[in-house]
Amino acid sequence: MNLVIVESPTKAKTIQKYLGKDYKVMASGGHVCDLPEKSLGIDIENDFKPSYVMVKEKKDTVKRIKNAVKESEHIYLATDPDREGEAISWHLSNVLDLGNTARRIEFNEISNRAVNAAIQHPRDINMNLVNAQQARRVLDRLVGYKISPILNQKIKQGLSGGRVQSAALKMIVDREREIRAFIPEEYWNIFAMLTKAGKNTTFKATLADINGKKFKIENADRANEVESDLLKGKYTVDSVKRGESRSHPGAPFTTSTLQQDGSTRLQITAPEVMRLAQQLYEGVNVEGMGLTALVTYIRTDSVRISTEAQTEAKAYIEKHFGKEYAPEKFNIYTTKSANVQDAHEAIRPISLEITPESIKDKVTRNLYRLYKLIYDRFLASQMTEAVYNTLNVKIKADCGETKYGFKISGKTVIFKGYTVAYEHDKEEEEDNGTQKLPDFKEGEELSLKEIKKEQKFTKPPARFSDATLIKAMEENGIGRPATYANVLSVLAHREYTEKDGKLLKPTQLGETVTQFMEKNFSDIVDVQFTASMETKLDDVVNGNKWQDVLASFYPHFNECITKAYFGEKKVKVEEEVTDVICEKCGAHMVIRNGKFGKFLACPNYPKCKNIKNIVEPVGVCPRCHGDIVKKHTKSGKIFYGCANYPECDFMSWELPAPMFCPVCRNVMRIVVKDNKTQYVCVNKNCGHTEYPAEKEDE
Repeated sequence: MNLVIVESPTKAKTIQKYLGKDYKVMASGGHVCDLPEKSLGIDIENDFKPSYVMVKEKKDTVKRIKNAVKESEHIYLATDPDREGEAISWHLSNVLDLGNTARRIEFNEISNRAVNAAIQHPRDINMNLVNAQQARRVLDRLVGYKISPILNQKIKQGLSGGRVQSAALKMIVDREREIRAFIPEEYWNIFAMLTKAGKNTTFKATLADINGKKFKIENADRANEVESDLLKGKYTVDSVKRGESRSHPGAPFTTSTLQQDGSTRLQITAPEVMRLAQQLYEGVNVEGMGLTALVTYIRTDSVRISTEAQTEAKAYIEKHFGKEYAPEKFNIYTTKSANVQDAHEAIRPISLEITPESIKDKVTRNLYRLYKLIYDRFLASQMTEAVYNTLNVKIKADCGETKYGFKISGKTVIFKGYTVAYEHDKEEEEDNGTQKLPDFKEGEELSLKEIKKEQKFTKPPARFSDATLIKAMEENGIGRPATYANVLSVLAHREYTEKDGKLLKPTQLGETVTQFMEKNFSDIVDVQFTASMETKLDDVVNGNKWQDVLASFYPHFNECITKAYFGEKKVKVEEEVTDVICEKCGAHMVIRNGKFGKFLACPNYPKCKNIKNIVEPVGVCPRCHGDIVKKHTKSGKIFYGCANYPECDFMSWELPAPMFCPVCRNVMRIVVKDNKTQYVCVNKNCGHTEYPAEKEDE
């Protein structure tokens, strides 16, 4: 028998069906060894030597694998093809006493072809990759274990600091500071609604210059002056430029761009994108196909595609779309980032023959949507450019002493190219969202129908969303693609950030932590320092001694630890004061966080221990039409109850619809499907569905 060891049970099942009865595939469940939980586990004086221990939850797993090793002729370590996977293989080799018999194999996709090819080409464990992982693990342990206790002592319990998370938090806090400091400035846009002689079609021209110079209309009085002038003007076509433009398809997804597009287009969080992507990589239960891996390895910052995959894509495109949609030479993509690890291809479907539509009704909705996003992006990336006719028209308004310049631009599709890979509505395909324009001739006179004015104010930079924060982290060299989603989760879990709609906002606690870090650990939250450290860590892959990275960092860091520990006083977190008055002592109550979320508390604690629930309506009671609020049981389980309790004792474990089922009088729950709300009866034997009417615009 031959033994293959991977991390994930799902991955094991997917691979097993490709290797057959002569192989046994087992899963380690991730790392089997790590630094100890309750101690530093690093001998700083002995060249930062780490002390690894077996993860206690993995003892039974390791025992089962050891028994399988005894019965196996060959042992293959098939963990993920990255630094983390290499380290897991190294630890497995050590705890299983494999010595020189360990055979490391790797593959970029879990397909029959790739897995069997890997079996034929085993290699030794790459210690440069292992050391690159060790460098990051040891550095992050030093930062986390040294800073977190100080934050707990000086601010409050339950806090943590980290090499990447603290730098990312500062980016969010700095953006919030910019927004607060921003002073909006007024400006006005002016448009001329014009027609051609004998034509009913009106088109919109934008005021672009006054007497040939760019301008800014700063207030309503000046806008009215310009409007009065323009109403007396004579309008003629000054110039007409026709041309052709080309649009090149975007590169296939990297880990970062997948998280950005996934969170933006699918309206789910970056951690959820990665959870779904992991399933697509390891294997999804597709009805009629069994466990099937659908995409290549999902942790990559390369946009490279193998020649084999490009050749297959070209054949598919020529067959299904026509030869004109396949470029003569393969599209080659590059990335601007200086820290790209090019070990793996970009993320792509394993087989273009497994189309999104073919599995739409066989997998969950979000798995289908994410697979379609990856599939369409890759397919488009291998296709020809889209070609457009462009039209740029300048219009002159002669108003006596003042000459005003207007501009109009538009484009129409000549050849759709790669855009056929995406779904567009009819209007978008026809004109790309621009206004339909008539033909123009230089010197042609136009008629003014009306002048439109639009008051605007300059806007501050927007808060980060999941997607824009990931993009900013990537551009600034903060963290690595595989860590972005985890950083977002940690910031939310520690209550350093909260969501304002879909945007990230620092909490008061998050701002307090950042202020403390800026004062005491300025290097850790400095973007340039963090980026330079990432580069040093990446260079370990090329053979640099990993301990040197630690030796250059630790002395100054240790000095900062000592100063913060002995020199800083306890910091008080400013609390959000509300308009709710404490009926026991008359103080304005403040918002605090507890085990089950936010609640109102008297600021005079412990003299006054008054607390209240924060009641945020989330629906309408189907019984009395009062507010439905989210509540918690003593064990923390969420349920929904009427705010009019005890007069109305309605409750439901699911968010209820504002009506009972008209068929069986049971509770109905709210379901959102394809961005449309449905009321579905919780009684499975009934299953009645109502479609509430959409509200009309007021």
